[in-house]
Amino acid sequence: MTMNRRAVLMAAGATAAVSLLKIDEVQAKTAPTFPKGFVWGTASAGHQVEGNNINSDIWLLENVKPTMFAARSGDATNSLELWRTDLDLVKSFGLNSFRFSLEWARIEPEKGFFSAAMLDHYKAIVDGCRARGLMPMVSFNHFTTPRWFAAQGGWTSPEAADLFARFCDKAARHLAGGIGYATTLNEPNTICIIGEVFPPQFLGFLRSMNEAAALACRSPKFSNAMIPDPADLGTMLPNLIAGHKAGKAAIKAVRGDLPVGVTLAISDDQAAGANSLRDARRKAFYGAWLEVAKQDDFLGVQNYERAVWGDTGTMPPPKGATLNESHREVYAPSLAGAVRYAHSVAGVPIMITEHGVSTSDDAVRATFIRESLVELHKAMAEGVPVKGYVHWSLLDSFEWIFGYGLHLGLYAVDRTTFRRTPKPSLAVLGQIAKRNAL
Repeated sequence: MTMNRRAVLMAAGATAAVSLLKIDEVQAKTAPTFPKGFVWGTASAGHQVEGNNINSDIWLLENVKPTMFAARSGDATNSLELWRTDLDLVKSFGLNSFRFSLEWARIEPEKGFFSAAMLDHYKAIVDGCRARGLMPMVSFNHFTTPRWFAAQGGWTSPEAADLFARFCDKAARHLAGGIGYATTLNEPNTICIIGEVFPPQFLGFLRSMNEAAALACRSPKFSNAMIPDPADLGTMLPNLIAGHKAGKAAIKAVRGDLPVGVTLAISDDQAAGANSLRDARRKAFYGAWLEVAKQDDFLGVQNYERAVWGDTGTMPPPKGATLNESHREVYAPSLAGAVRYAHSVAGVPIMITEHGVSTSDDAVRATFIRESLVELHKAMAEGVPVKGYVHWSLLDSFEWIFGYGLHLGLYAVDRTTFRRTPKPSLAVLGQIAKRNAL
């Protein structure tokens, strides 16, 4: 009995399929795995995605003249309305966590008035995460503050820490029951970096913008929390540290078992040559905050790049290096380097609360995700206790002074229709998350 051509091809195809399945099984068994319960997530932040956050300090800065902002946030990605869609997207590609922020300016739009409706809104997001099997990771503050807070001096005000703690108390009482991890402040150490990385003409422009905002508020001083005047650093740093401690205490008073920490922007700082500035810059950029983090339940590490320090400053990217949209080197081992350093000083568990790359070439992002996680796994094998990985960001969104010119999302967004279009890189992250293995 002879087999026809179709039957032969079907038999050959079946044999090949079985062989591929066996290969996949072997790879699954031999691939480096992550600990059981490892957190796999992605993130957004209120002002960057919600839209029309009109009572915030940053909204005002976007709209005054002169402004440093390349564009207004406007409707952003309309996530104030489309948050359910966003959670469905996170769930659909296999992640188990979503990090988002509370907008203080929405919850307390005027000093002392707390909106029950907005507290309910954020609680609904927490509940929506849980209903989809996602662990909510909540930032109580992600840079933006209410306009009234900035108009009374922001974090330069002697009231600042107490006002933030009051907000944390109100929010925690309403929604802390469903949260998995909480952070107080987002990258408060960036105020230590501004004067180092921006040229003098930038600082003049910054002061002119803040003066215009103060005039609009009929206030003697307007101080925003993201790009403040470096001259205010001496006042702001201790107030921010006090705010973190008071905010954490307020959250813990409501729910003592909730892990609470702070997130820090940490480069993979490397030394080059004699008399490298690396250690001095590390002390200036992170030193005070890493000391604070020693008393926290975990530390949120947010890493995007490495910085190679010579004796006068950072070195340019190596010739031929792949560059991101800010013309900085795309360097996958930077995440592991930052994590090793942060844990060596703070000594507490690490949660990677942000990591990503700004690029319009999604193939770069896909490669970067996998290679970064390979290096991260090596650091974990050395004993660094990393609890999870949260990719920035879910959506291409409003990136502060750069407007919509940077692309960090796993989904592209049409800003007219708000349609979310997946990028191939999210499949790479999703497959790793589903397997909990590389």
